[in-house]
Amino acid sequence: MAAHSAETALMMQPAPQRRFERRDAWWYFGPAFVVSVAYVDPGNFATNIEGGARFGYSLLWVLLWSNAMAVLIQFLAAKLGIVTGRTLPQLCRALYPRPVNIALWVAAELAALATDLAEFLGAALGFYLLFGIPLLPAALLTAVAVFLILAMETYGFRRLEQSIMVFLVIIGAAYGMEVFLVKPYWPAVWRGVLVPTLTSDSVYVAVGMLGATVMPHVIYLHSALVLHRHTGDPEHERRHQRLELIDCLVAMNGAWLVNSAMVVLAAAAFFQAGSPVHSIEDAHRTLSPLVGRASSLLFGIALLASGLSSSTVGTMAGQVVMEGFLNMRISVFLRRFVTMLPALFVIAVGLDAMRVLVLSQVALSFALPFALIPLVLLTRRREVMGEHANLRRTNWLAYAAVAVVVSMNALLLYNIFGGSF
Repeated sequence: MAAHSAETALMMQPAPQRRFERRDAWWYFGPAFVVSVAYVDPGNFATNIEGGARFGYSLLWVLLWSNAMAVLIQFLAAKLGIVTGRTLPQLCRALYPRPVNIALWVAAELAALATDLAEFLGAALGFYLLFGIPLLPAALLTAVAVFLILAMETYGFRRLEQSIMVFLVIIGAAYGMEVFLVKPYWPAVWRGVLVPTLTSDSVYVAVGMLGATVMPHVIYLHSALVLHRHTGDPEHERRHQRLELIDCLVAMNGAWLVNSAMVVLAAAAFFQAGSPVHSIEDAHRTLSPLVGRASSLLFGIALLASGLSSSTVGTMAGQVVMEGFLNMRISVFLRRFVTMLPALFVIAVGLDAMRVLVLSQVALSFALPFALIPLVLLTRRREVMGEHANLRRTNWLAYAAVAVVVSMNALLLYNIFGGSF
């Protein structure tokens, strides 16, 4: 297996050699939007629907806080790639001892496995809900569809980037219409966003929502997505960082609105109506009599778009992880084939897809510190970042984000082993 650099294998086209001009700004937008698709993947559907259906609007604050962390984290990942011209896994391999790198790689691959499982299951469920295709054939159809999307890279990475952005627009539009249809109780919505509340019953779902919102594999991916815009010119780097910050703000806040809309939909349609749901299929089936056929149709469309696009992004992230940590590359199509096998197993043996999706997001939350801590440590080092090293206040915000993640995970463990509060 030949080794190639992540930037040539995945990022695919050279940066423009001319000096940056204002009219070129649009060309720099896209990496954060590609990353944000993973923030509205089928795992988010499962955790957000369960959170809204069981606890109403009370966990909306988790999404607000998670989004604030996501903006900071994704910008730091992008800045690392912009300044160094290398991905986070590549820098870890270059600067850390081999045992540390192996541990980081294993955590990253386990996170990628959990992500692939959620995304592949979601797309298969989307085909099943929309067209009545049994889950196993729907899963095979999902594999074909993802292979076709990945093949768009042959027309240039910008085309693949734009196609994923189209999927994101579809998801956002579908949920915007859903919220309009369910007519939520807005005072309760705002209270849920602004007033944090957490109980021993809701901590599991809250950690799942956190794991579904701030995802480890896209931290690695974002550091790679900016590389095909990298020129090495110091002035260009500063302007590129400013544009990427705007990219992150727009894309991450868009993902936050979509995630919030999912919780609002579940709270208004199921919690307020006293109609519990135990699976994504239940949610889809129950929407028609409660809200109308249009709502259940939009739900299925959003789920399918989410599964297909996030599955594509997850495969790209897996390539960056393997190549960066191990300096090894396999075909992206072979990787997609291997990583879809666990989802096919889950479908074949008839496991509860909703429970598997939520469990996968909790697993992601536990894997998150293995990506976050190296990111913070590297972006604060002047020997790595030069004049672009984090400011002191940025470091403190990053430390706070790591502390929140670890604390939420500790609360979950305390709850699992019998504690209550």
